[in-house]
Amino acid sequence: MNITAIAIVALVCWAIVELINGPRGKKSTKKDDQKNTELQQHLISLQDRIETLEKIVTDDKYDLNRQFNDLKKDRVA
Repeated sequence: MNITAIAIVALVCWAIVELINGPRGKKSTKKDDQKNTELQQHLISLQDRIETLEKIVTDDKYDLNRQFNDLKKDRVA
């Protein structure tokens, strides 16, 4: 193994370690903490909306109404 190959392998390993560990010395600021809190609240809100939509779509009445609407469209056409 020549020195160039060793250097390339070392460089790739160093890059992987840096990507995994992330930037060093960066402390979270109050603005970052506030943004994280807002994003978490938004995520919770979206999860609640998805749960509601899943309940509606999986409801038997919804499926029946969809089938009636499909039949009405077929009659008109």
